[in-house]
Amino acid sequence: MDIAPEQHAEEEEPIVAERRRAPFLPPVARRILIGVVALLVLPYVLIILYALPFVHPVSTLMLANLVTLRGYDRQWVSIDQISPNLVRSVMMSEDGQFCFHAGVDWHQMRGVVQDALDGETTRGASTIPMQTAKNLFLWNGRSFIRKGMELPLALGADLVWSKRRMMEIYLNVAEWGPGLYGAEAAAQHHFKVPASRLTARQAALLAVSLPNPITRVAGKPSRGVQRLAGVVERRARGSGEYIKCVDG
Repeated sequence: MDIAPEQHAEEEEPIVAERRRAPFLPPVARRILIGVVALLVLPYVLIILYALPFVHPVSTLMLANLVTLRGYDRQWVSIDQISPNLVRSVMMSEDGQFCFHAGVDWHQMRGVVQDALDGETTRGASTIPMQTAKNLFLWNGRSFIRKGMELPLALGADLVWSKRRMMEIYLNVAEWGPGLYGAEAAAQHHFKVPASRLTARQAALLAVSLPNPITRVAGKPSRGVQRLAGVVERRARGSGEYIKCVDG
C-alpha cells in the first residue's frame, strides 16, 4: 500500500529537528570555552573601570599575597602626593619615551625581536604601560605567551587612560620589596618619609631598584646601585620635554 507524501514528511520531520538541536560543543567544553573567553575579556573591562580616579587597582602579586595569607603593604596616594622627583626618575630609568609612544615602543621592540632571531641576549623593551598591564593582569617571568597578551593590554590601557593616570597607577602597584607595593609604602619603608618628600637621590634609588627590588634594596644600596642612581638622577634633572605629559 502506498504511503501518502504527508506521512513521509511527518516521519522525517522529528529527525531533522533533532539534528538541528544537536549541540556544536559538549556542555563541559562549552563552559570551558565561555570561561576562557571571560578571562580574556575581563582585563579590558577592568581597564575601562580603572580609568575612574576613585578606583584603586590591585596587582596580581598583591592578590597572590592575599591568597597565600602573607598580606602586603600598599597605601594608595594620588600622583599629586608623589614627589615629582620620583615621577621623573622612574620615567628616565624605565621608559624615556613614555610621553611619545602609544603604549609600546615599537623601535625598541623590533631590536629585541632581531636580537632573539640572531641568538643574542635580548635587552629589555618593556614600557611603563606594558609593565603596568603585566602587574595588574598577568604574571612575572619571561614567555612569548605572556608578552603576546601584554602588548594589546598595554595598547588598550594607553588608549583609555591619560598618561598621568597611567603613571599614577604604575607608581601605586609597582613592587619595591617583598610584600611592599606603591610609592608611599616604599618611601616610608626605605627612607622613613612620605612619597611627597622624596629627594632626588632617594627617588633615583627607588627607580633603579624597580627591575629587581628583591636584590636591589633602595634603602641599602650597593655601590653598583648607587652608581646607577647617579646616572638616573642626572637624566631626571635634564628630562625637560620628556615628562611634560604628566605635568599637573
